[in-house]
Amino acid sequence: MTQDELKALVGRAAIDYVVPGTVVGVGTGSTVNCFIDELAKIKDRIAGAVSSSQKSTERMQALGIKVLDPNTVESVPVYIDGADEIDRGGHMIKGGGAALTREKIVADIAERFVCIADASKLVDTLGGFALPVEVIPMAAGQIERRLRALGGEPRLREGVVTDNGNVILDVKGLSITDPAALEAEINQWPGVVTVGIFARNKASVCLLGTPEGVRKLEF
Repeated sequence: MTQDELKALVGRAAIDYVVPGTVVGVGTGSTVNCFIDELAKIKDRIAGAVSSSQKSTERMQALGIKVLDPNTVESVPVYIDGADEIDRGGHMIKGGGAALTREKIVADIAERFVCIADASKLVDTLGGFALPVEVIPMAAGQIERRLRALGGEPRLREGVVTDNGNVILDVKGLSITDPAALEAEINQWPGVVTVGIFARNKASVCLLGTPEGVRKLEF
């Protein structure tokens, strides 16, 4: 199966986690786009969706899915999103699509995080994928220096401005053996909006697309 076919497979499987009559949290990225296409088929059975990016909002609205302001939603039963990496404890690296802050906001109001990904995203230790950090522009130089002191190799993501008007530093060279501790460390630095480690808001379930079908991991 191609990678696109694997993404479609888990996108369909995630529909089983949607609670009828409720608001659904919807993430960002190519795998989530497959889920959105499936969600459109049952749009009359849900109360609407909250979205983690402008791109996902536009796609859902084009398909007739009602998108709500997260400020009007106290909680959602489930948040469906992809990951750039996920380890065997359900911790993730996210932010390849530059939506990490809004993804973390929606994940934080969700009772469950269902990660959908192809099997190549499952790793033993996070860090093979460059860690995204959303930064207020005036702090970028200072945050780069701090990341180098941790042993990382940060680079500004050229030509990218987030939906929040900030920049992204992508950090290579880190072996993230304690995701929760590193998330807490980087998040406290002045100028950091969000680091793309999802440990506090880790996955409850991961649906992995494999050539043999969908593999379910629970954490």
